[in-house]
Amino acid sequence: MLVLKIVGLIILIICVVYMLMIMPRLVNKPSREPFTRVLYAHRGLHDNRSDAPENSMAAFRKAVEAGYGIECDVQLTKDGVPVIFHDFTLARIARYPEGQIPADAVRNPDGSLGVKGKVIDYTYEELLEFHLLDSDEKIPTFEEFLKMVNGTIPLIVELKIELKDLSVCPKVDALLSNYKGVYCIESFNPLGVRWYRKNRPEVFRGQLSDEFHKDKPEEFKGPLYFILTNLLFNCITRPDFVAYNHKYASNLSRRICRRVYGNVAAAWTIKSEEDLERARKNFDIFIFDSFIPLNGPKM
Repeated sequence: MLVLKIVGLIILIICVVYMLMIMPRLVNKPSREPFTRVLYAHRGLHDNRSDAPENSMAAFRKAVEAGYGIECDVQLTKDGVPVIFHDFTLARIARYPEGQIPADAVRNPDGSLGVKGKVIDYTYEELLEFHLLDSDEKIPTFEEFLKMVNGTIPLIVELKIELKDLSVCPKVDALLSNYKGVYCIESFNPLGVRWYRKNRPEVFRGQLSDEFHKDKPEEFKGPLYFILTNLLFNCITRPDFVAYNHKYASNLSRRICRRVYGNVAAAWTIKSEEDLERARKNFDIFIFDSFIPLNGPKM
């Protein structure tokens, strides 16, 4: 009997600790209402086979004109300029000018030749030498993006942070502090979300996550990804929303955050009308890609 009591007490303690670790922000929360009005175009209203590829000014203009919100990705160049680009490496999307492809260009799986290195290996002026896929578009600065949007639609700004380098946070915040439109920030890296918790608590902040091991078990393994998958870093970030891969809506920690704690749930990245309809019962914010929602931008 004593053993059963001890086991029961241990289980109770583990459950309490778990609930405390995944707890999002519960008090002094910004309003969710401005962010749940529209659907969000992932990296702009883009088509990578067109003249409006992902995270290009052309794709962002199309989203603004259609009335969709925008999700975009921000990281720093070598000279500290915040630019909009998803991958840390350039090869998948960035291309050399015709006739200027070096011998050490990166060959992508589709056979195309991409720019070698990372965004942070180049100054912004150097990045302007490249173009995005087969378009004439260049990698845009975050500043010119904000000036173009000019508060017309809400923004989800993803901070791209490698390891412990948080230098993108104050750079992005300096631009957003003078921005008059509706925006929120999110990051896979909990240190970036924590930076906003500490320095800009009034900003609507989100933790990005996924069941990492299910899609790429050879790449995402170990205790760190277990902690990230199960939102156990919420104890240091206290997010206002959790943005999760919509395919894994059944994740226990994600469901508890929404149903028990009333946390806002964002779904990424939805790629069909069927998936959008399926996600509506489990999420509050919807980021879409590769199709145009039937009912338009409004929720």
